[in-house]
Amino acid sequence: MTDGLIGRRAFTLGMVAGAATLAGTAPAVAAGRAEPYFEESTLWDSSTGELANYHVHGLIVLPGDTILAFSEGRYEVCDAGPRDLLLRRSTDGGRTWSPSQVVVPSAGGKSWGNPALVCDRGTGEVFLFYSLSGRLPENTSCSGDTGSLHVVSSTDGGLTWGQPRVLDDLFASFGYDWALHSPGPGHGIQLDNGRLLMNVAHRRVIVGNSVAERMYGIASVYSDDHGRTWQATGAVPVSADYPINEARMVQRADGSVLVNGRAAAGGNRQRIVSVSHDRGLTWSPPKLDGATGTFNAVDAGLLGYSRDRILFSRPDAPVRYNMTVSVSYDGGHFFRYSRVVNPGRSYYSDLARLSDGTIILIYGCDGDIASFPLKVNVCRFNLEWLTRGRDGSASGPRLSEKAYDLARLAGTRHSGGTVTVVREPTARAGARAVFTPAAAGDHLDYRIAVPRGGEYDLLLRYHRSPGGGLVAVTVDGANPRNSVIDTTSELAEGYDVLLLGTMRLTPGRHTVRFTAAGAGRGGGLSISLDELSLIQAPARADVNEDVTVDNGALGYTVLSGAWPSGTGVAGFYGGNYASHPPGDGTAAVRWRPALPAQARYEVKVSYTAASNRSRAAAYVVRHAEGSTRVTVDQTARGVPGTRGGEWVSLGTFAFGAGIEGAVELSDAADGHVVADAVRFTRRD
Repeated sequence: MTDGLIGRRAFTLGMVAGAATLAGTAPAVAAGRAEPYFEESTLWDSSTGELANYHVHGLIVLPGDTILAFSEGRYEVCDAGPRDLLLRRSTDGGRTWSPSQVVVPSAGGKSWGNPALVCDRGTGEVFLFYSLSGRLPENTSCSGDTGSLHVVSSTDGGLTWGQPRVLDDLFASFGYDWALHSPGPGHGIQLDNGRLLMNVAHRRVIVGNSVAERMYGIASVYSDDHGRTWQATGAVPVSADYPINEARMVQRADGSVLVNGRAAAGGNRQRIVSVSHDRGLTWSPPKLDGATGTFNAVDAGLLGYSRDRILFSRPDAPVRYNMTVSVSYDGGHFFRYSRVVNPGRSYYSDLARLSDGTIILIYGCDGDIASFPLKVNVCRFNLEWLTRGRDGSASGPRLSEKAYDLARLAGTRHSGGTVTVVREPTARAGARAVFTPAAAGDHLDYRIAVPRGGEYDLLLRYHRSPGGGLVAVTVDGANPRNSVIDTTSELAEGYDVLLLGTMRLTPGRHTVRFTAAGAGRGGGLSISLDELSLIQAPARADVNEDVTVDNGALGYTVLSGAWPSGTGVAGFYGGNYASHPPGDGTAAVRWRPALPAQARYEVKVSYTAASNRSRAAAYVVRHAEGSTRVTVDQTARGVPGTRGGEWVSLGTFAFGAGIEGAVELSDAADGHVVADAVRFTRRD
């Protein structure tokens, strides 16, 4: 594996001309680019293997390109049941694999889990971290209460392994009463100074502690002597709002280390991030980060592919479907290109890289169990395949960025209210501007210098908070394609990005105005801005212009009546759906989106079809031209979506920008009505 250092500021990649393409189209292969390739094979299969299930993986490429792939071999479909740690090796770049072998056997029913690997590239020694799980007698769940951290190493490329060491004592002084210590899973990294760094997640026992009381957190381990001794880093500050769990790390070009992890509490969540500026010894307060979107809380792969590229793999859906790999060129703040590897059931994943640039992906897939895969597959592909020819390991993406730090940019003016600066390590340049307007209509102006004329993608990174307001963006008085943002946070504070659009700019000075357009969906007016980037590239970014409001999420409101959630009928979007028996119309719910532009949007609704549903569920669409009532037969199934849900169109309507539009549903029906999700898809 190559743990490349990731650049944060302005850069230019590639010298060979590439084909400009629309997102999602397959371009012709340009001169200097390799042909795209993709291969996939199965490493473990529950339907044909000796064990009940294979789940949770570790992956690494050693010097010389030997690949080690680990998985838990489970005797039961259970996180804390008897588990072996299994290994398959490849010495030909992932084309063929050795038979599965047991490295750590489940003697006496022991539960070994969370394989995670790190290699000292100077000595060639590879270290396998893993945990021994245990359950208290009162624990009736299938999750362990305790987890003991072990490490074992190999000096012959994984053919043989030494004696294990137990490292639990490293965490005795943290004061959180942590009982479970789980490495990775996946892989750790070696830093630019040779330090070996392995993520370790922790929590209290399950018995007697609610999710908020379990003190989920991360304190990693590191070695500065080639793995002879290991020490604990400081902890990512523990917070019930940021229950960070399984995670990956990557080092950026400025030496900082980013940790990116899942939310332990599950659900449809953004990732949790923290940053270290002393090579992993101490960590910043955690924040949410929407760069990779909102998806099921799941272990995901993160890889420093090269100096200016980060790769990220995950099942991009509210449930475990749609395995997707994306590439970032700015240190993980924005992932420009993405490709779906498998639209079906997808689970945990990890990434590695061969010396010739080939990408290796291991992931769980297929089956009928929501949390556990049928198979563990491995894929090998190149950048040309991943980006549909818009990037290549030899030629690069021909992408340049000019980033403007909105916390420190000179020449800032505002018409009312106050502007302050908040220093925060998770901000792209270490600080963000906070504009507190006196009233709606107040604005904040930035004068930016454009170095040369041309077409630019305008990318805005901003901060979300409970008191976030609605902000409208203009450039020299003109609206970009996406110009209005609700900066209200949904679960906790954090950062998000929006591709405002592509605009042609002349060289010289331009004015970017941020106007307080009104209260956000949380009722606040505050606006916090991080960075504005101007990006030039011969190909468009992959962007999703759908705006989806799920039941229970920000923008969904129960106006009257009791609408309990359920999961009894399949086909819902996200974690559940709400429902109500037939009534007289006095019980109602509303979905209110934050739309980025005045435009026409197709409105689709998701619901779970069943025979007791209403044949005339009455939705009311409130749009820019009035209100339209549309009835839907909820006994008939809709069209399944790649990211979940089953969808029926209510039609296409004109909406204003912001949070003026809405869809409502009442219990005035001839059967049960289901309130699941509403999606707004831009059609102009």
